[in-house]
Amino acid sequence: MKNLIQKKSLADEVAARLNEQITLGQYKVNEQLPIEPELMKSFGVGRSTIREAIKILANSGLLRVQQGIGTFVDQAIANREPMELRLKRANVKDLDEVRQLLEMKIAEKAALNRTESDIVTIRTHLENRKKAAKAGLIDECIEADVQFHIAIALASKNEILADLYKSASIHLKNWFIQTHPDAKVFEETYIYHEQLLKSIIAGDSKKAWSIAAKILGHVSQ
Repeated sequence: MKNLIQKKSLADEVAARLNEQITLGQYKVNEQLPIEPELMKSFGVGRSTIREAIKILANSGLLRVQQGIGTFVDQAIANREPMELRLKRANVKDLDEVRQLLEMKIAEKAALNRTESDIVTIRTHLENRKKAAKAGLIDECIEADVQFHIAIALASKNEILADLYKSASIHLKNWFIQTHPDAKVFEETYIYHEQLLKSIIAGDSKKAWSIAAKILGHVSQ
């Protein structure tokens, strides 16, 4: 019997139906799904709809696509909430703890993997931070500070760390404005940020980690 679909969002509906079948055990973990023509016939939809539905489920972690081989069940329950949404609803304390851990790790990795181009970018944001702090421009201070650490994250050459740091920072910006009513702390910590850059340039990963920790300790006081 065909699972004919008459709804407007065909790909979403097919994805929901496949999700249900997997959850109910019709397809087991590591089992291969039927080939595209069979799925097209089963659901009464076209190839593009099947591919989009599989993409939706692959992005949720439910399926894995192995090029030239087929599509397999990766886990029985999908991760229904993308990380971006999870970060958005996280409380500030938890989010800041994640940011702090990331800042130490990206500093360590940047010292090992940075390029000359990375150093130029990091230095540029540090100078912008310094100028904004001297001028008492708090919004500009926060933006330059965030961009400074994002540049370090990118210099780590770990895309996951960089993406996590960027996502966490976006959600923390408003909190930074509330906790830093003026630019004083940015002036006070400039010397530590300068030391952090120097340790990254020197390729000293242990020192980069410890200076990042020192910055976080000072800002959290």
